[in-house]
Amino acid sequence: MPKICLIGAGSTVFAQNILGDVLSTASQESYVISLFDIDAERLKTSEIVAQRICQTLNLSDVRIEATLDRRSALRGSDFVILMMQVGGYKPATVTDFKIPKKYGLRQTIADTLGIGGIFRGLRTIPVLEAICRDMEDVCPDALLMQYVNPMAINCWAVKQLSPSIRTIGLCHSVQHTAAHLAAALGEDVSDIDYVSAGINHVAFFLKYEKRHSDGRREDLYPRLNALAETGKVPFDDLVRFDALKRLGYFVTESSEHFSEYTSWYIKERRPELVGQLNIPLDEYIRRCEQQIAEWHTLRKDLEGGKPLEVCRSNEYAAGIVHAVTSGSPALVYGNVPNNGLIENLPPECIVEVPCLVDRNGVQPTRIGRIPTQLAAVMRLSVSVQELTVEAALTKKRDRIYQAALLDPHTAAELSPDQIWHLVDDLIEGHGDLLPSYR
Repeated sequence: MPKICLIGAGSTVFAQNILGDVLSTASQESYVISLFDIDAERLKTSEIVAQRICQTLNLSDVRIEATLDRRSALRGSDFVILMMQVGGYKPATVTDFKIPKKYGLRQTIADTLGIGGIFRGLRTIPVLEAICRDMEDVCPDALLMQYVNPMAINCWAVKQLSPSIRTIGLCHSVQHTAAHLAAALGEDVSDIDYVSAGINHVAFFLKYEKRHSDGRREDLYPRLNALAETGKVPFDDLVRFDALKRLGYFVTESSEHFSEYTSWYIKERRPELVGQLNIPLDEYIRRCEQQIAEWHTLRKDLEGGKPLEVCRSNEYAAGIVHAVTSGSPALVYGNVPNNGLIENLPPECIVEVPCLVDRNGVQPTRIGRIPTQLAAVMRLSVSVQELTVEAALTKKRDRIYQAALLDPHTAAELSPDQIWHLVDDLIEGHGDLLPSYR
């Protein structure tokens, strides 16, 4: 039986979605599901949820395991799914927001780029290295599916740390935004064909078309542009529609995310932009606090007698597992080493492109050149990603300073001396969550 290992399985809601998808996908396979987390209480809840999913779906031959021993969880795995958050909400995420705010540097999500994304990467990469070493020893042929942010930074580090590990980074931004745009246009997403390419959270739809019943294809960009010009766009998506007007293409990640990836939108000296574009500062803090407040009620429902509904999500993991085990091909958007897939991005960076998956594994699509202005925006992020990975792997403190210095949002707000002091304060604030830098 194929073995699927979930690292960070205490993320119960996400684990429930992934397991519900995997176990409800039509397949002749039975599975061993191995759950690992460092939080025993949350792990126990996820174990109960996994068992209840099996009961709901009448799957008597699926074996559920739960352990606090990561190496044991990984041993013999065919698929490894990462979903952990190193340092948790407290103290790590709070630190990522609190210290920069003292310098007047505001953030929305802070998990992908910006000073928050840099430090989330710095504390995550040492854990990824330990996981890679375990995988090399106990499941060297497993396919690693990486859901952890900062996605591109983490995938780049895994490529450097362990080139032999088969891996793909997974996000839901492409499929979510494809459906979101269809709804904004009053269309059914099942009638839409699209191609997206770029880097995680800064990828763009190169094609977004409607298939008509008579076989005709309609480019939907003129209608999207018309929406942008009239301003009749979703109020929570003003940033992306503004970027569409500037760049000519629609970005795949949400407005709250994209607003902090450039120097354009969040400015201490232009506070009116935040209101005009409905930019939710400190959004991730609010989300985390709401999730924590809801956790105990949710736990009672999940562990108790309340009927458990198994619903399919649009995450890619289940489709990948099914494609690899059955040979029935699937198309996903994955984060993989570039190596020329996008010609005008650095070959060593991580790109997000369409990937075919079957028994041969993950086979990414070569895109060629993308519009120059889009590549230019992506390269702003790629430089920060590269320096962050180098900082984590070499333990050179200068590389952290330089990553922050080149970050578009950080550099737009702070002077070089302020950036140096901010980095020092964040290193001190994270304490033992970070290694020593020289």
